[in-house]
Amino acid sequence: MKLTFLGTGTSTGVPMISCNCAVCRSKDSRDKRLRCSALVQLDNGKNILIDCGPDFRTQMLALDSPPVEDVLITHTHYDHLGGIDDLRPYCYVAHDQHFPVYCRADVARDLRARVPYCFAEHPYPGVPTFTLHIVEPGEVFVPRGTDTEVRAIPVIHGKLPILGFRIGPLAYITDCSKLPEEAWAMLECLDTLVINALRIKPHPTHMSLSESLAAIERISPRIAYLTHLSHDMGLHAEVSKILPQNVKIAVDGMTIEI
Repeated sequence: MKLTFLGTGTSTGVPMISCNCAVCRSKDSRDKRLRCSALVQLDNGKNILIDCGPDFRTQMLALDSPPVEDVLITHTHYDHLGGIDDLRPYCYVAHDQHFPVYCRADVARDLRARVPYCFAEHPYPGVPTFTLHIVEPGEVFVPRGTDTEVRAIPVIHGKLPILGFRIGPLAYITDCSKLPEEAWAMLECLDTLVINALRIKPHPTHMSLSESLAAIERISPRIAYLTHLSHDMGLHAEVSKILPQNVKIAVDGMTIEI
């Protein structure tokens, strides 16, 4: 299994518009971050997309437009869902014009409200169309077009319940401020953990660096990657020096093997 980080930034991306801080002015390509998303390539060659933010088109073109069988949505915020219309080329490749989306019920409701033309009884020719599969926290499901089990991990994002996902030895968690008690047992015996770390200072709806490192220590994966970073985290070159040996900062376009 492989995971490619399509984007590793927070909702504003890095650099942030109108900011002249050292990170936003950095010439280091590792400090350039599109909105957070990932592509998981299974051992059978099938690809699962995790989140579909507003940078999705740019991210996929950079990879020469690989096929995608399914999309898993962590939550309804725009930086994780704003590129949903750009899935339209995939709706006509292998899914009889209905691309499978796996998400919570609140995400499904918001999708129908945001892009109602995708769910019309008689859709306009060429619009993307989706089949929404409602996923409950803790549920194990097999995305269509794959033979791989995925577990939905309950996650708290401020006051909003959202989902992380575990695919075999890999877990992907973003926008987490707290893991509910039942989630910890679902994250045992991991090889690779991807988890958000917004910045150094505490934040009301995202884990800070110290909180992420504490979660990593408790989960104890072989290796962990930090994602969903803001410019307030600091320069990649400097922050990397203070991390434990098994913790790395994810970079846009990075591919890891699990």
